[in-house]
Amino acid sequence: MAGSDTIAAVATAPGRAAIGIVRVSGPLARGIAERIVREPLSPRRAVHARFSDEQGRPMDEGLALYFPAPHSYTGEDVLELQGHGGPVVLRTVLECCLRLGARLAEPGEFTRRAFLKGKLDLAQAEGVIDLIDAASEQAARSAMRSLSGEFSAQIQGLNKGLVELRALVEATLDFPEEEIDVVHRADAEARLQRVRDQLSGVLEASRQGSLLREGMHVVLAGQPNVGKSSLLNRLAGDERAIVTDIPGTTRDTIREAIDIEGIPLHVVDTAGLRAPGDPVEAMGIDRTWAAIEAADAIVLVVDATAGETEADRAIMIRLPGRLRRIVVMNKVDLLHRDPGMTTESSSEVRVWLSAKTGEGMDLLRRALLDVAGWRGTTEGVFLARARHLEALRRAQAHLERAGDELDRAELLAEELRLGHEAIASILGEFTADDLLGEIFSRFCIGK
Repeated sequence: MAGSDTIAAVATAPGRAAIGIVRVSGPLARGIAERIVREPLSPRRAVHARFSDEQGRPMDEGLALYFPAPHSYTGEDVLELQGHGGPVVLRTVLECCLRLGARLAEPGEFTRRAFLKGKLDLAQAEGVIDLIDAASEQAARSAMRSLSGEFSAQIQGLNKGLVELRALVEATLDFPEEEIDVVHRADAEARLQRVRDQLSGVLEASRQGSLLREGMHVVLAGQPNVGKSSLLNRLAGDERAIVTDIPGTTRDTIREAIDIEGIPLHVVDTAGLRAPGDPVEAMGIDRTWAAIEAADAIVLVVDATAGETEADRAIMIRLPGRLRRIVVMNKVDLLHRDPGMTTESSSEVRVWLSAKTGEGMDLLRRALLDVAGWRGTTEGVFLARARHLEALRRAQAHLERAGDELDRAELLAEELRLGHEAIASILGEFTADDLLGEIFSRFCIGK
């Protein structure tokens, strides 16, 4: 689908606005421009004009811009009609474009054509939708790095290093009767280590970017009446959950999205864990354990006035071992002690605070960022997607195995080839059509 036909769509968001844009891309764009604008359009110059239908009846007026191929977003002839942003007006102009030979664009089809025409690589194309969907300023800056090509440049650097290393190794395969001499082995080993070090840096920056994009799912759990709902309200800065002195008030999961230093956290308040008093509470407790199983991290809330009880320890024992946990000792205001934070182990942090007064909440926010693995800066961070991380990890595994095969050129060459293929898939050099369909289907129509 490289653009043999012409597509058109409204490129601005649905609803009423001061300005609305109809975008056309493909070989008929110039002809459609001549029929609607009815005056010459110079390349890349905005012309104020009346937009008319096939019978010459006025539809709207505004600015018309024509971008001849290949100097356009899609790499094809592109027409943009920038008029008034009323839904009826935009629909009228779009329908005229369709009658003149264009078809309605599919979601993401303009950007897909830009990718197929070589105007963007796949990582840059994904940066477009990530920039549109960015939920924080930090995420937008990181998405812009990907769109501007910084992420792609890092990947291309890895590609270059692997190409040079593969050329060195595969040259030895032309002489299978000879052993790899010491000089060639040392050179290959040094080059491989440089690529592995570079890959580790890109992977770390990508993990940070993935955190900015995807965030982390955190579950608040514990016995009834320990202050989970109060803690959620403090984190959200609003009364999102009902708080009473009656144990078992929360019967279902309550989800709230919060932002800490630009990192999106999806926090789930859950029913208190105890022997259920009725079938409804039992259903709520079942949902609590289901939420815990799906979580990235757990905040186990304990009543500091009672201390860590056998019931609390029973909950801890049942928690999935993969989860990093923050144990919140709540209600320190009743103990008249200061808030604090201690590291109990590599997988557990303990925070003393008061959800009622807000004392110690900054310590909890810091602990949540630490558990998430956030390094505290967006410099050099790319808004990586799950498929990017998976490809980088796959490449890393192949390069690790390559290090074990330095004395066997055939196996070394094969591991390098597989690692190279994984890296190249990020930019779209080895990408199946079904993956492209999945990626671009997430775009809005008109982009």
